[in-house]
Amino acid sequence: MSTKYIFVTGGVVSGLGKGICGASLGRLLKQRGLKVRNQKFDPYFNVDPGTMSPYQHGEVYVTEDGAETDLDLGHYERFVDEDLNGNCSVSSGKIYWNVLNRERRGDYLGATVQIIPHITNEIKSRVYALAEEGVDVVISEIGGTVGDIESQPFLEAIRQVAAERPRGDVLFIHVPLIVEVPGSGELKSKPTQHSVKELLGLGIQPDILVCRCDTPMTEDVRKKIALFCNIEPDCVIQNTTAETLYEVPLLMAKEGLDTVTCRKLGLLTHQPDLREWSAMVQRAKKAHKKVQIALVGKYVQLHDAYLSVVESLSHAGTANDAIVTIKWVDSETLTPQNVDEQLADCSGVLVPGGFGGRGIEGMVTAIRYARENKVPFFGICLGMQMAVLEFSRNVVGFADAHSAEFSETTTHPVIALMPDQINVTEKGGTMRLGKYPCVLRQGSRSLELYGESEISERHRHRFEFNNDYRTAVEEKGMLLAGLSPNGNLVEVVEIPEHPWFVGAQYHPEFKSRPDHAHPLFYGFIKASVENMEG
Repeated sequence: MSTKYIFVTGGVVSGLGKGICGASLGRLLKQRGLKVRNQKFDPYFNVDPGTMSPYQHGEVYVTEDGAETDLDLGHYERFVDEDLNGNCSVSSGKIYWNVLNRERRGDYLGATVQIIPHITNEIKSRVYALAEEGVDVVISEIGGTVGDIESQPFLEAIRQVAAERPRGDVLFIHVPLIVEVPGSGELKSKPTQHSVKELLGLGIQPDILVCRCDTPMTEDVRKKIALFCNIEPDCVIQNTTAETLYEVPLLMAKEGLDTVTCRKLGLLTHQPDLREWSAMVQRAKKAHKKVQIALVGKYVQLHDAYLSVVESLSHAGTANDAIVTIKWVDSETLTPQNVDEQLADCSGVLVPGGFGGRGIEGMVTAIRYARENKVPFFGICLGMQMAVLEFSRNVVGFADAHSAEFSETTTHPVIALMPDQINVTEKGGTMRLGKYPCVLRQGSRSLELYGESEISERHRHRFEFNNDYRTAVEEKGMLLAGLSPNGNLVEVVEIPEHPWFVGAQYHPEFKSRPDHAHPLFYGFIKASVENMEG
């Protein structure tokens, strides 16, 4: 069977959930026995989100191969449970960067470089590259909204893909908004019609409309949309607001999204087996315990900055039959004077990753509170480093202990660049990105949770635990629970005498799945529930 291509576009307004639509369809097709690969095209000119402020674009999602990508890849991996790579997240910046570098090398043999064919060919090459990985279906989401000037090269490229491939190999799904008139509750399809008209003007006839709405569509509205948009009525799919995010694939299956997709693409498959997924959703809905976690970070004003952390807490809550609520605590405003008031109603404290010195002391304050009050604590990346810093200051006795990332004058840089990194002149060259192996120590809490001593996790950081301070912290009761295979890098720290105190140098949130909670998140929420009940 030749590879099939599905393109997902959005219309009327942004933020309608194209990514969730593509991820849900990916899950449904996978449950039908197909090998699926999701992809995201973003119209911004940054080469990738790696240098973008979390306030601009939310979290940076890191893949196994170390690519810094759009947060939608997190949705894809969580829903479809397939490891993606750097070719699955492509920005305009990356496209133009590659084309301009090829032009400088003379690859175009002196030709005038233009949007068509050079930019569009580069875009198409990214689509076709996924097919070379032996997948049955490639689902490519085009970021932005139809009508945006930035998206036009991508839309032209996918039009060309449809022209190049045999009939029946390409499917266009459009995600518009059905507008509800305030006060009357009447549903209006005119904006959807105009959005489809815009696509038609670009040479693209959508095959399926996944219409975002809060109120269920009437049959009359469905037929009207089908008539004016040139599609069959059963290809007008309503996408109403779900009770939980992971219920969307079930609702899409009920509406027949995967059925009409397979019909349009000529895919002969069995019905999707959704029993386990459905059981997971039901378990999440029926969870009866409630636990509140303090998420102490520097970007809490935009919750998407910690999207994978939030989802991982939710996965762990489901696995523990608990509903996890998050108390967002701005580390920049947290002080020793108000920490009791801020954290007293929380059963666990989580300090996530981040960059820069703003809000660091608030994180240290939160960690000290959790350590001294025996509250379950989980530190991720920067959170782990701040746990080492806090322990070094208040237990070991190094009063000025700090990270070399934030202080050039400290006499105790417990977090620092390792010797083989110091001579790297380009700061980005010191970043540890993507998957790295780790060996867990016998008797550690982490080993008990993982159930295996050799693991692999994804990283995104420059600074490391300074090995000069290993003996000092170990003598005072901190366990170096996970090391790199050669023993040179500290990956996990624990305090065995504490009910639950774990810091991980890596980002475990990138490998958590709704039906398979990450071991460390599972253990953290389990301990937090026990702390609440105790």
